[in-house]
Amino acid sequence: MASKTKKKLTPVQQEYQALAKKREPSKFTFKNLYRSFLVGGLICLVGQTVQQLFVHYGGYSVKEASNPTVGVMILLSVILTCLGVYDKIAQWAGAGTAVPVTGFANAMASAAIEYRRDGIVLGMGGSIFKVAGPVIVFGTIAAFAVGIAYVIFDPNIVGG
Repeated sequence: MASKTKKKLTPVQQEYQALAKKREPSKFTFKNLYRSFLVGGLICLVGQTVQQLFVHYGGYSVKEASNPTVGVMILLSVILTCLGVYDKIAQWAGAGTAVPVTGFANAMASAAIEYRRDGIVLGMGGSIFKVAGPVIVFGTIAAFAVGIAYVIFDPNIVGG
């Protein structure tokens, strides 16, 4: 309500206001910062561990191990999303679960799960690309811009 003094609230409205106040997200605190940092760091630690496993047991170089590591992290994120675990972690940790690969995979899997009742093409497919579309477009344009800058500013590419 814009002004609580102008209009008296009914008991139902007062109850709703109390419920809304109770459910309102908390303001910035160091506890939120700590949780976000902790969970984001743990996700990165798991990714680094997976990469080291590929290097030591798979015979990959560090550079070669990066692609399968990303695949494993995406798979883990989607599995945890399907089990409902990732969302609970995200509620506790906040922005810490938005680490790019796992957060993006979670967003796409959540959209697919939520809209699966509307069909494969219009429901799941359409909702996934609502999330993925802007990211793919921005990534493509950013990669193009970086490639152009690289060609312009690297004298070894053009033979200069």
